[in-house]
Amino acid sequence: MGEVGIIIAAAIAAAIVKSGIRVDREYERGVIFHLGRFQQIKGPGLYFIVPILDQKVQVDIRTKTVDIAPQEAVTADSVTIKINAVLYYRIIDPMKAISKVENYQMAVYQASMTTLRNIVGQHNLDDMLQSRDKINAKVQEIVDEITEPWGVAIERVELKDVEIPISMQRAMAKEAEAAREKRARLIKAEAEQEASLLLSEAAQQMMQNPAALELRRLQMLTEIGAENNTTTLVMIPSDLISLAKEWSIAAHNNNLAVSANPSPPAPQIATTAALVEPQLTAGTNPDRQLNLPAPAHFPAQTANSLGEKLDQI
Repeated sequence: MGEVGIIIAAAIAAAIVKSGIRVDREYERGVIFHLGRFQQIKGPGLYFIVPILDQKVQVDIRTKTVDIAPQEAVTADSVTIKINAVLYYRIIDPMKAISKVENYQMAVYQASMTTLRNIVGQHNLDDMLQSRDKINAKVQEIVDEITEPWGVAIERVELKDVEIPISMQRAMAKEAEAAREKRARLIKAEAEQEASLLLSEAAQQMMQNPAALELRRLQMLTEIGAENNTTTLVMIPSDLISLAKEWSIAAHNNNLAVSANPSPPAPQIATTAALVEPQLTAGTNPDRQLNLPAPAHFPAQTANSLGEKLDQI
C-alpha cells in the first residue's frame, strides 16, 4: 500500500503541476488574477500559475480590425449620405482591457460608429468627398481618446464608401461637366491668343522680308498639291498683286477727292448725226475744224472694282 500511495500522490502532483503550466505565444499575454485580485501580466513563453488559486485571462495584443457597417448620417449642409469605414486597433494594456470594460471589442465598435456620425455632421459633403484624410485623422483622434482608459490604441481609421442620393449625383455630374467645359474653353482661348500673337509676329517678319513671303507662298502651294493632286493652281506674281493694291488705294483716294470737290457734269455723248455732220462740213470747208467729243475716261468705280477682284485673287 505504501508504494501505491506514493504513486497516487506523485500522479496527483504531476496533474497539479501540469494544470498550472501555461505557454503563451509571442502575440499573447496572460492576465493573472490571484484569489480574484489582479496580480500580474505574464507571457510570452512558459510560466506557471497555482491551480485553483490563480486564474488566467488570455489577451491577444495583435492589431485587430473593426468593420463599421454602413449607416446614414446628415452632413453640415443637410445632405443625407450613407457611409462606412474600417478601424484598426490593438491592446496596449491587457489589464485595463480586461478590468476597465466588459467587452472592449464591442466598446470600440460603438465608439467608432458614434464618433463617425458626429464628424460627418460637422463637415460639408465636399469635405467628405475631397478631405477624407482629415476626417480619418479626426475620427482616429477622438476614438483614441475614448478608448485610451481601456488600454486600447487606435492605429488608423479609413473611410471606405460614401454613398450620396441619386439626385445629388446628377447635380454633381452636371457641375463637373460645366467645370470641364469651362476649362476647355479657357484652354482654347489661350491657344488662339498665342497663335494670333505668333501669326502677327510672322506677318511682320514676312512684310520686312519679301523673299520670306514668297517662300511661304511656294510652301503653301506645295502642301495644297500634296493633299489633292487634281487641284489646278494659278500662280499670280506678287508684284502684280502689289501693283493692283496700289491701284485700288489710288482709286479710293481719287473717289474721296471727287466726293469732296464735285466736278461739273460729264459731256453728253454725241449722236451719230452730230458726228457725221461735222465731218461732212469739214470736207466741204477745209478751214473749219472738226468738233469731236472728248475721249471717255474710266470711272473711279471701275478701278475700284478691278482692285477688289485682284485683292480677292
